[in-house]
Order: sequence, then structure tokens, then C-alpha cells
Amino acid sequence: MGLFITIGIIVIIALAYISLRNGLIGKKNQVANAESSIDVMLKKRFDLLPNLIETAKAYMQHEKSVLTELTELRNQAGNATSTDTRAALDKQVSTALSHFRVAVEAYPELKANDNIDTVMRSMNEVEAQLSAARRTFNASVTNFNNAVEMFPSSIIANHMNLTTLPLFDIPEVERQNVNAAELFNNK
Repeated sequence: MGLFITIGIIVIIALAYISLRNGLIGKKNQVANAESSIDVMLKKRFDLLPNLIETAKAYMQHEKSVLTELTELRNQAGNATSTDTRAALDKQVSTALSHFRVAVEAYPELKANDNIDTVMRSMNEVEAQLSAARRTFNASVTNFNNAVEMFPSSIIANHMNLTTLPLFDIPEVERQNVNAAELFNNK
């Protein structure tokens, strides 16, 4: 009878271990999937940049620095291999796009252009999708981090060398209201 109880306890512990380990692996894979979604949206964003830049070039002779910055950032995106590099580029592009949007407001003929309007609507759609992908990523990371830090899964996470992951934060420029007068005075 004592042997059956011992075997039962061992089986319960083994099943709990397997369940917790599989849960951690599933959460880790959710984070990877969410990160991949962000990469897809960033690629869409970078693919739209040449259309935006070419359409705006004819109108924005005085704002070449904004267009040049967007072009350079797009070129850097092709070489970005790490998550940190892609996140840094994303922040830089968000800042440059904010400056671009303010610049577009200063050119009524550009705002009225159908091509720029179409590209800007596409860019806004990608930005909304990117925002949703970031929220999904942060939810997955929070779920993963909770599992890594909470008992008893923290014991298994430690054996698997899993550590908490950083959340995807928004660029500082997106937290502030952009003031067109300040932007153009800084140029």
C-alpha cells in the first residue's frame, strides 16, 4: 500500500513538472510569435517608406532632412538582426514619421495630393496594426514573465535558464504632443 502511495506521489509530481515545463515553453513560443508579428508590421512600414518619400519629394524641398532620415532608417532596417536593433530603429522611425506628419501639415498642396493621401492612409493602417502587435507582444511577455517569476514554475524556469524579458515600450516622441512650431524652429 505504501508503495502505491509513493508511486502515486511520484506520478503527480512528474505530471506537474511536465505541465509547468510545457506551459513555460508555450509562453516562450507565444512571445516569439508576437515578436514575429511586430517584425512583419515593421517590414510593411519600411516597405511603404519609399512610396511616401518619393511622393513627398516634389513638394517638400525645404524638408529634405526628414526625407533623408526616413530613407537612411529604411536602409538600416535591412541590416537589423537583433530584437534590440529593430526596436531602436522602430523608435527612430516613429520619431521621423511624427516629424514627417507635422511637415505634411505645413504643405496644403501635399495634403491635397491623392497619392500622399493614399500612402498616408496605408501608413496609418500599418501603424495601427503595429500598435496592436506591440500590445499582443507585451501581453505575451507579461504572461511569460509572470510564469518565470511565480512559484512553482519559477523553479523549472530557473532550470531551463529562462529569464524575464523586457516589454516593448513606445518611443518618448509618441508620448508627447508634437508642436509644429517647435519642430520647424529646431531645423
